[in-house]
Amino acid sequence: MPQFVPCIGCGGRFPAIEGPTHRYMTSTPGCWLAYGEVLAREYSDPAYARLHRLTTDTYAVQHPGQPNPQAIQSVAGHLISLCLVLERGKSMAEATKALGLVAKRKGHYVRLDPPASMGAVTVADVQAAQSVEAHLALVQKWAESAWSAWTPHHDRVRLWLAELERI
Repeated sequence: MPQFVPCIGCGGRFPAIEGPTHRYMTSTPGCWLAYGEVLAREYSDPAYARLHRLTTDTYAVQHPGQPNPQAIQSVAGHLISLCLVLERGKSMAEATKALGLVAKRKGHYVRLDPPASMGAVTVADVQAAQSVEAHLALVQKWAESAWSAWTPHHDRVRLWLAELERI
């Protein structure tokens, strides 16, 4: 029986394995592997990919990494994207466009202290989905859970979004 350990990023429980992780998003190898499997599912079947923007945004904000410029900008952009989709009802394409604008504003964003809990839903929940419908419902729930975890910073994210809208 495999041993499970909590992910240092999202707090979800994953098999204790050796392996790669992301360059600046902190996670355990088991969590990074689970995320890769979810991405493979989404890339291999368009039905699963409908909420792919939320998948990538959510994983990024649940694994904010160490305080370095790339991680800071990544978290800012993915929180802005989640705000657009979840609060403003914007399309995935509009959120992706906003991420492009964020990428052009290097050094503009400040580090937000990560929440103590990244939310009750993790990539492990999405990985366990047994159907397209379950996958999509869990991605939505995962995104909402992660966005809610960052509530203390919502006003700052909304200000950043307002700045982007003036560009």
